[in-house]
Amino acid sequence: MDYYCNFVSPPSQSVILVAKKLGIKLNLRKINIYDPVAMDTLSKLNPHHILPMLVDNGTVVFEPCAIVLYLVEMYAKNDALYPKDALVRCVVNQRLFFDVSTLFKQIYENVHVQMRNSQPSEKQVQRLQKAVDVLESFLYERSYTAADQLTVADICLLVTVNALTLWLGYELAPYPRIRDWLGRVVAEIPGCAEFQREVEDATRAYVVNRKI
Repeated sequence: MDYYCNFVSPPSQSVILVAKKLGIKLNLRKINIYDPVAMDTLSKLNPHHILPMLVDNGTVVFEPCAIVLYLVEMYAKNDALYPKDALVRCVVNQRLFFDVSTLFKQIYENVHVQMRNSQPSEKQVQRLQKAVDVLESFLYERSYTAADQLTVADICLLVTVNALTLWLGYELAPYPRIRDWLGRVVAEIPGCAEFQREVEDATRAYVVNRKI
């Protein structure tokens, strides 16, 4: 299955880690968004030009959460990553939506300002801190963010927290639960530590060159 992605983009990374956990081999097609030829190729498959995108036996799936859920529902051997129990799944979904609409949104806003050689406003900084505080609170009662075991919510949030530290140098010392949780999640995903090192290298190159 072909996976078209922007490697330094956190949403692209979450799909790769879910695939690793499921034992799925993706044919990675890293797209340079500044290359018109690459974007033209992408547009023929997906007229919306949206990354990341999965093509599986002719089925085209885009939007990272949709791809993640497609993979677990199609290929997972059990429901551990995305429990079928309605109440547990509700919490998993809440965490996924929190990741997309709150935590990652605030990280993106702060990074976007800095890439314009400016500084985030006090309000932007406070909103980001509040989002990180909420993530810490998720871990008060359990070892994982949504259930008593690893779920897709943990994998997606792992990638977002990595972006928090990579892009913003955010200090996690005040968040002991998040730090402990990070170690647990990384340990449960085959090849995750090595993948994180690859992402760090790619991100540094992007920051220097402003292109992939």
